[in-house]
Parts: sequence; C-alpha cells; structure tokens
Amino acid sequence: MTKNIIKITAILGFAAISLSSCSKENPPLVYFPDMYYPVAYDPLMKAEDAYSTHENEIPAFVKNNGATGLGPVNGTVVHDKDAVADVAANERMTPDQYNAGYEESKAINASPLNPANQAKDIERGKGLYDKTCSACHGTGGDGQGPIVVSGAYAGVPKYADRQITVGSVHYVLTNGRNAMGSYAGQLTPGDRWRVAMYVMSAFKGGIGPAATTAAPAAAVSAPAASTSVTTSPQK
Repeated sequence: MTKNIIKITAILGFAAISLSSCSKENPPLVYFPDMYYPVAYDPLMKAEDAYSTHENEIPAFVKNNGATGLGPVNGTVVHDKDAVADVAANERMTPDQYNAGYEESKAINASPLNPANQAKDIERGKGLYDKTCSACHGTGGDGQGPIVVSGAYAGVPKYADRQITVGSVHYVLTNGRNAMGSYAGQLTPGDRWRVAMYVMSAFKGGIGPAATTAAPAAAVSAPAASTSVTTSPQK
C-alpha cells in the first residue's frame, strides 16, 4: 500500500512539474533574464530594458536621442600609434564636398609619417598593397589584377596614366572613389599613408620628402563618403 502511494505521488509530482514548465505564463523567477527574454536592439531606436517598462536613462543614450548606436570618438578607430588619426566619419559628404576634398588632397605631396622611417614605411606599404589592392590594381599597378583579368570587373586605371599624389591616393583609400569603396575599415590611418607612399614610389617615380608634422592627415581626412559620387576614375 505504501509503495503504491509513493508511486502515485511521484507520478502526480512529475506531471505537475511537466505541466508548469510548459506554461506560457512568465515564471515568477528567471535566471539569466537576458537569455530568457531575447534582446535585439535596433541601434537607431530608443533603448529600453528588455524585461521592464523602465526607460533607459544612460546619459550617453539620452544625449544621442535615445539611440544605442553611438558614433566613434575621434581617434579611436583601431589605435593611433602613428599619431595621424582621422576625424571620426560620423556624417556623409555631399558629392561637392567629396570632390572638393579630393582636389585639395592633390596638393599634398608628402606623408605625415616620421621621415626617418620612410624606407620601412614603403616596405610595409608594399606588403599591404599586395594583400589589399593588387587583386584589382595588379602587382604592377597596371590595373590588371586577377579580378580584372578574370573578366569579373573592368575599368581599373593604370597608375602611370593618372595624375595622383600621395595625398590623393590616401584620400581615396580613406573615402573611396567610384566603384572602389573606402578602406578605412581595413587599414589604419598610418597604413593608408604607407600604401599611398608605396604606390607613388613604385608606380609614379617617387614621392616628395616626408612631412615633419601630421597636419596633412587632417587636411584629407574628411568623413566617409558613399561610392559613385563622381565620374572620374579611381585612385
């Protein structure tokens, strides 16, 4: 008799636990609520706590009109060991602003990096160019990289046919031009200068003497532009 009572009690207890676990009602106690209540924040929407109606009052969010996606702080994209950080690209440029910046960049004939390291900078620029740019522009700078040769893409100009400076190459690497997008997310500000230095050294007969200040970096470091804003060839 006792054994039957124990069996019946166990069965009823198991059934009660099973039914309660399948309930659609919110349980009274939740461990790891962020996992129980999935959170999918829209970075441009107002932030709210996932499991309450209390509005988020984090000062940074409030100052940003409640949006959780905050713009980067100047100089904090990657790290700025070269001291040539770009201004944070928080706003798009108009085509006129982009083209004006591009024309201004052509007047920059020297890199802001340390002139004592120019040989090493160009050597590093070659390695970065081969990994990042040669697929389209070709290892010889003739616009005949493997992507172009395959027929998948056309219209990449030869550097020898382009009127460019180290500043304009850096500008295009930073902001993109025509079908070429910005490489600011792949290369640090300093490395963009190194690639530009290599391009001028290898394909345009050399570059001007290295600058002694980082001022030129600011002159060409405008906010990132959308592609295809002009009809001129790429860098």
